[in-house]
Amino acid sequence: MHNTKTDTRRQFLKAASAAGLAATGAPALAQAFAFTPQQRYPDPSVQILDPSFAKYRIYSSTVEQVATGMRWAEGPAYFPGADGAPGYLLVSDIPNNRIMKFDEKTGAFSVFRDKANWANGNTRDRQGRLITCEHSVTRRVTRTEKDGKLTVLADSFEGKRLNAPNDVVVKSDDSIWFTDPLFGINGEWEGFKAKPEQATTNVYRIATDGKLTAVITDLVNPNGLAFSPDEKKLYVVEWKGTPNRSIWAYDVNADGTVANKTKLIDAADFGALDGFKVDRDGNLWCGWGSNGALNAEPSYVNLRQVYELRGKPEDLDGVRVFSPAGKPLAHIRLPERCANLCFGGPKGNRLYMASSHSLYALYVEAHGAV
Repeated sequence: MHNTKTDTRRQFLKAASAAGLAATGAPALAQAFAFTPQQRYPDPSVQILDPSFAKYRIYSSTVEQVATGMRWAEGPAYFPGADGAPGYLLVSDIPNNRIMKFDEKTGAFSVFRDKANWANGNTRDRQGRLITCEHSVTRRVTRTEKDGKLTVLADSFEGKRLNAPNDVVVKSDDSIWFTDPLFGINGEWEGFKAKPEQATTNVYRIATDGKLTAVITDLVNPNGLAFSPDEKKLYVVEWKGTPNRSIWAYDVNADGTVANKTKLIDAADFGALDGFKVDRDGNLWCGWGSNGALNAEPSYVNLRQVYELRGKPEDLDGVRVFSPAGKPLAHIRLPERCANLCFGGPKGNRLYMASSHSLYALYVEAHGAV
């Protein structure tokens, strides 16, 4: 006896997956998920936690899934088209060891770079070149020149190899700042396990003359980082913060050093801070999801004792927006955990969200600070 409803659902998912593969122009190498956007305006996925956020919400804009088929999406970086034309976005698919490309004009999703040295964070420098954190095996920061050649910007500090460069940002003076936690060498999922050589997990600055300096050395696995719009503040995620993941704020000195470490945001609801970006008003748009913490006591699920995740992961997945003072302003709900994001689009007001297997987008009344 056939279950017509089940058969129909299977056919739908199979067709959706096939459509996703066709859009990539290459094998997906991971699950491709069907996505049903909200039909109602305004999109109920955009949850306003403070009335001051209402001016950033576009009433008739909804969350879109623009690509799928990745294993762990990270490090989105936007490259604008010429003269206000649509551009393209690059996003790392770390376990598949590749960088993917989403073309805004055609909607095509294709492989930009295969065997990408386990690329994680990406950004665009002031000359329009790609800066990439290769966080396993090579364990270096590179720049892709206009002719496609790679220039190694940093791969060691004080004669010892870097840990696993993670996220990166370029300041207006062309200095390059990046975090160096252990994630890319902790196991076999996002590269190859290796022994760290650095005694600490640092935040580094590459000066325009190529000199590498450790500007922060007391954070446990620093992750995402960004500057305030006036670049007087540097914000850094501490992934292994105590008791929760945190964002620390530092004053940036003229000589490239930082001072006055202050906790700005504490992810106290079992949330997982990861990558983030700052808009022109100084608000922080943060990738969000469950931190994976387990309840202290088991629950009974189907007659089994199960240690379930603390909180409700389905309510945490998405993007959490904070004011410059660290006040929660909004939560953009997504069906997958968001690891990182960036602003893009011809007008700079399209929020791209790299979320586990998929890339999502939402037009907002906000623009990236850089």
